Amino acid sequence: MTGWSRRQALGLAVAGLPLSAQAATETWPSRPIRMIIPFPPGGTTDLMGRLLAERLSARLGQPVVVENRGGAGGNIGADAVAKSPPDGYTLVMCSIGTAAINYAAYGADMPYKPQDLAAIGLAVRVPNLVLASRDSGITDFAGLLAAARRSPGRLNYGTSGIGGSPHACMELLKVRAGIDITHVPFRGSGPMLTELVAGRIQTAMDNIPSALNFVRDGQIRALAVTSRERVPLLRDVPTLVEAGIADFDATAWFGLQAPAATPAPVILRLGAAVDEVVSSEEWARQIGAFAAQPPGLTARGGSSPEAFADFIAAEITRWAEVARAGNISVR
Repeated sequence: MTGWSRRQALGLAVAGLPLSAQAATETWPSRPIRMIIPFPPGGTTDLMGRLLAERLSARLGQPVVVENRGGAGGNIGADAVAKSPPDGYTLVMCSIGTAAINYAAYGADMPYKPQDLAAIGLAVRVPNLVLASRDSGITDFAGLLAAARRSPGRLNYGTSGIGGSPHACMELLKVRAGIDITHVPFRGSGPMLTELVAGRIQTAMDNIPSALNFVRDGQIRALAVTSRERVPLLRDVPTLVEAGIADFDATAWFGLQAPAATPAPVILRLGAAVDEVVSSEEWARQIGAFAAQPPGLTARGGSSPEAFADFIAAEITRWAEVARAGNISVR
């Protein structure tokens, strides 16, 4: 659907609302809003979601209450929102996994479809890190490649779960580097990082915000970053391109979605509130402390429901190709 036709559809949706629905949207929000985080506490989705919830509460005049509901690569929480009443009071802090990669990874087992969730706004983009345990003996990316090539399949890597951007990024990296490393999925970044620090897994891929303090404290090693450019907070960590993987550029992202039939006026108001938050200097400064970046989907550097919907559609196509190349599947 083109941008113009989507705007027309929103307008028609408003005009076609029954009087009772119009009255309800005019008073929205009149009670607390629930934001489902489809992953356990401590991961990047949780960190970014709680920051966004706090700022949306101030702009919407009602508390935005966070509820963690993890499992199945984020699908359990996202599906709960897709099947919730479309009244604007239940939202999901989606990830690149729940909104794009999982459609390819889970295939026919996906409990919801792209059209079951409405885009509200992109909140943040986050590069990933290639990590190693201090007990692994791997001190740089060249060392990881050498270890993987000496013993194909014996080296392992942890992620926050099947189908997320860390899993997809590492599988893409395996294809591009010609190495075989065994995936060990966890139920979130927190449990995975605990095992990496303890040395019970050798390597990992994770979003920067959840791994940052462990790297700074010297508990784990950062070998490379998946973005095209180095991250200011980790200037000594090379990009994968610098480490010899040509044209590698992969960034995770997180945003807000609602049940698909949520009234257009509510989606537009939520979208405006998200845009106001994420295009502000305060937001850039706050997420910058986690090496994260603002969305940059609109001219002012923010987001909108329309721009985010187009972005998600493009990402679904892009990561379906990666999933095929990397054989990413939970079936």
